[in-house]
Formats: sequence, C-alpha cells, structure tokens
Amino acid sequence: IRSYSGPETEGQLLNSFVQYFGDTLGRKIKRMPLIEETVLPGDSLLTLPVVIIGNGPSGICLSYLLSGYRPYLSPEAIHPNPILHTKLEEARHLSIVDQVSFVLFDTLLHPDADFGYDYPPVLHWKLEQHNYIPHIVLGKGPPGGAWHSMEGSMLTISFGDWMELPGLTFKEWAASKRRNIKSDRVMPEEIACYYKHYVKVMGLQKNFRDNVYITSVSRLYRGKDDEDRSQLNENISTQHLEMEDGQKSLIKRNWEVRGYQRATDGSHVPFCLFAENVALATGTFDSPGRLQVEGEDFPFVLHSMSDFGAAISKGKLRGKADPVLIVGAGLTAADAVLCAYNNNIPVIHVFRRRVTDTSLIFKQLPKKLYPEYHKVYHMMCTQSHTVDSNLHSAYTSFPEHNVLSFKPEMKCVLQSASGLKKILKFSVALVLIGSHPNLFFLKDQGHSIGHHSNQPITCKGNPIEIDPYTYECTKEANLFALGPLVGDNFVRFLKGGALGIARCLAIRQKKKHDLIESGDGGGDGVP
Repeated sequence: IRSYSGPETEGQLLNSFVQYFGDTLGRKIKRMPLIEETVLPGDSLLTLPVVIIGNGPSGICLSYLLSGYRPYLSPEAIHPNPILHTKLEEARHLSIVDQVSFVLFDTLLHPDADFGYDYPPVLHWKLEQHNYIPHIVLGKGPPGGAWHSMEGSMLTISFGDWMELPGLTFKEWAASKRRNIKSDRVMPEEIACYYKHYVKVMGLQKNFRDNVYITSVSRLYRGKDDEDRSQLNENISTQHLEMEDGQKSLIKRNWEVRGYQRATDGSHVPFCLFAENVALATGTFDSPGRLQVEGEDFPFVLHSMSDFGAAISKGKLRGKADPVLIVGAGLTAADAVLCAYNNNIPVIHVFRRRVTDTSLIFKQLPKKLYPEYHKVYHMMCTQSHTVDSNLHSAYTSFPEHNVLSFKPEMKCVLQSASGLKKILKFSVALVLIGSHPNLFFLKDQGHSIGHHSNQPITCKGNPIEIDPYTYECTKEANLFALGPLVGDNFVRFLKGGALGIARCLAIRQKKKHDLIESGDGGGDGVP
C-alpha cells in the first residue's frame, strides 16, 4: 500500500469524502478520516452515524431512505385489501415509517402481486430534509453491486417491476432510455444500468464511494451498550460534534472501518473512519460455492457464469469435441446449460438430487412464465445417462451423482448413489452450486452473528440473525444487516429491511435530539 502523503492523492481523497457530507457539513469538519493503515486512530477523526457496506440494491434502497425520503399513502390510491386501506386512511397524514403498517411494506408497493395482479403502488414519496441521517455507502464497483458482473444474456427470475426501487419504476426508466422492454423479465445488464441511474436521478451520488475495499470492521468498545441498547447516555464510546449553529449531535464511536480505495492508476489508498452504526448489505455473490475435491483449482475448472461467458465469447470452446461439464441443479446452472445449448456446445450435467426431488427450484416456477427453465428441467428428466446408454450428443444429465475429483488431463471422476464410478472427458468444467458472502473483514468472518454460531454465513442455511422489525443483529448491537445476508434473496423483499433499519435509526435519532435538548447529554463526551 502506497503512502498518500503526496498533495494530489491526499487532496483527491479529502475532496471525495468532503463531497459525501455536502458543502455545509463539510466545512464543519476539521479533518477527514483518512490515515495510514499503520497509524493508530486519533481523537480528531470523524465518526459517521451510519456506514453501509455494499452498494447493490440493498445499500441503494437504505441510502434512499436515510436521505430523508418518506412514503405516504397516495391521495388517489385505493388498496385492493379494504381492511388495510381503512387502516391506512386513518393515518393518511403520517409517513408509513411512523405507522405499524410498515411491516406490510411489500403489499403497499406491490398490492396482491402474489395473486398475479399488477396493481400500482399505493404510496408516493416525499423528500423530507429533516429526516436525513448522514451516511456513506462503500462498494467495490459502480452502484448496483453484483448486477454489473452477472451474465448479461440471461433473463432475471423476477419481473422487472419487482426489481425496481422506491420512487422510480423500471418502466419509467426504460421509457426515458428509449429501451423497448418486450418481456416482463429483463436482462441483468438492464437492471445494473437502472440501479446506476437510480442513484444519480435520486441525488444519492454524494453518499456513494466506488472502488472501495473493506479490510476490517471492528468494535472499539464493549460494555453497557451491548447489555442495554436503550441507554443513550452512557459515557463510553461517545463524542459530541459541535455544529456551526451551536447544536450538538451525540454520536457514539462504536465501530472502526478500515480499507482502501483503488485509484485510477491501480494503487491502493488506505483510509480509516469510525461509525456509530454499520449496515451490512454485501449480498452473497462474493465467494462461489466449491466442491472441495481434488483438482478443483485447475484452470479449466470455472466457478462463475461470467468466466464461462468470457470463454465462449473468446472462442475458447469453439470446435471442441469434448462437452462442457456443468455441476449444479439451481437456476445459475440452468443458465449455463442454456448458454452452452444456444452456442451448440454439448453438455454433461451433473447434480446430486433426484429429478423428482420436490425441493428443486424448477418445481416452484410456473411453466408459462419460465419456459426456458422448464426446458432444462425436461432435459434433466428425459436425457439422463443410464448404464446401458451412451452420452447424448447435445445434453446428458447425471442425476444423483457426485464429483469425486478432477484430473490434469481434463477428466472427471463421478460416483453414483449406488457407488458406481465413472470417468468422463470434458473441455471445461463449470461448478455452479451457489455462492456465499465473504465477511472476512468481521471478527471470525461473522460466524458468531448467524443463527448457528461458529458456522459460515449463508443466505439459506445460516443467515445473519436479526430482529425482524429493526434488522439489527441480535448478537451485536449497532450492527445491521439486510438483503440476502438475512435471507431476503429477492429485491422485492429487501426493501422492507431497508425500511426497518431506517425506522429504527430515525427513532434513535429523535431520542438523541430529545436527550440533547433536555440538557442531559451535555459535556464534551469521551471520544
């Protein structure tokens, strides 16, 4: 890591972080939170109310709400559920954030969507500056997160309308870009562009920093804060920021966030900042699932659709006599099968489950809406390998088979449920058995905050354990999580998590203001 002591680099970073606060707050800060990795934190370093790690749809939606946008019942709106509509009418003057109906956020955004209806949202959004909570969103790439790296030729599982974020419908964006959306489902590339545009049109850019890599997030103090979260007046981990208008803002220095920003020349510029609250919105695409078998690290064994797509586009598989070996029975594996099939590349498809397994995702998808996936499922069922049959020319499935090893000569050893072993030759192998979040920057890689302690965090088997209303980690105060990290794997549902966090932080901020105004929060505090 290079030093940033040079005036150009330091100035660029200072300007970058000052922009986050905006001109007004930026003038009030004496020094930005940028230090060498080897330097201990100093008292003058800034503590932010909220640091959001991850700039995908989860992080974007949370930033939107923390920026002061609030949902209200639209004047002309009529919810198809008469009981719910009556309750909404009783508190029409209140934001949904201030009502108990916030737990029904999804049905307010997509009324009766699960019954196949396409009713418009019953909400409209207002920007209320007094509800703004200073925050920063840190991401490795442009806003949109992993959507920018997904294979662009496949259609999304969810409808385009279900991928949209509050305040800007996907159809409005498509029309403004003169894009002709022919299907209710869209390509990942279009969704990535929509998210990037959303941040710009909603005026959220000042909160976002790209090309940022987090190396550690650590709690600075442990004490009463972990035992009694309702106490706002403890004298540890506390600092007051004096504003120009004489007001004081009580901010607790709970977390230290370290990392680096990748500069245009490829160098790494380190930084350190403090946060009262940290929100994890990283998603689960960081680390692809692995078989943990011999030979899996060979260069011809791939673990992502993007690598497979790149190999096809570069012509590496053109004219190959041996088939592609695809491992997995999920939708990503099905995407790979379709991609190979459409490029006239023969496929060997290996998966552990029976084709009649009711937990297969294909059985949960309507045929009319997802014909291409049911085409793959039909091939899985009807073109399977048997002891007496040869490999089909275009596609052959191996249900109830495990991969034992990969060999240097591009061969794979399979084992059936009965124990029979078979060796197959292939041109390239593609292992698509899911992915996991990479929370290496947390203590013990975040294992302690899952439902099952001391086990890796996964979106299905072991999501982060949270309070269902505030989305705060039950095992770590002032640490929040949303999106796939807590099991909300669809964009449609993660918006409820963002609302829960924003509501929780707004309530706490109001309590702080009341505390300061009452005079109980006086003094200089302990940094």
